[in-house]
Amino acid sequence: MKIAITGGIGSGKSYVCQLLKQRGIQVYDCDAAAKRLMRSSPQLQQDLKRLVGDAVYSAEGELQKPVLAEFILASEANKLAVNDVVHPAVAADFDASGMEWLESAILFESRFDRRVCFDKVVCVVAPQDVRIQRIMKRDNISAERAAGWIAAQMPQEEMQRRSTFVINNDGVGDLGKQIDQVLAKCRQ
Repeated sequence: MKIAITGGIGSGKSYVCQLLKQRGIQVYDCDAAAKRLMRSSPQLQQDLKRLVGDAVYSAEGELQKPVLAEFILASEANKLAVNDVVHPAVAADFDASGMEWLESAILFESRFDRRVCFDKVVCVVAPQDVRIQRIMKRDNISAERAAGWIAAQMPQEEMQRRSTFVINNDGVGDLGKQIDQVLAKCRQ
C-alpha cells in the first residue's frame, strides 16, 4: 500500500511524520529526496543542464540554486519543465526505496499524485491563525509574509477534498489518537 501525506505550509505535516516514525513508520521526504538527487544523480544533473543551461552546476558539480531559482521564477512554463525533470526522478527513487509512506507539500499542485499510484492520501490541516504563528516562529518572518506563503499554495479545503483522511493538527485535539485512527483504517 502506498500512502501520501500532504498539507499546506505550517499545517504540521512534518511533525505528523515524526509521530509516524515513533510508531515505526518510515516516511519518504520528497523535498529532501529532490535536493539529494539534484546533487547526486548524474542523469538528473544532465537533464537539468540541458533544460536550464550548464551554469546550473558549478565546475565542481555543485547545484547553483540562484540560477535554478531564476529559471523557475521566469515563467510558469519553466517551473513546469523543471518539475517534469525532477519529479519523475523522485517518483522512481520513491518506488525503489521500498517505503510505503511519502510526504509532499505540493502533492496535488505538482501532479505527483498522478506519477505514483497512491492508495490513500492523508491531509494534515490546521486553522490559518495557527499556521501563521507556526511559520512566523519557524522562519522568523512577519504575519503578512507567512499569510502570503499560505495564499501562494493550493487552498487547504481543496487538499482536504482530494484526500482520503484528514488529520486536524490544531494544537488542541489529540493528534496521536487521530494518527492511530488513520493507521487502523489503512490496515483494514
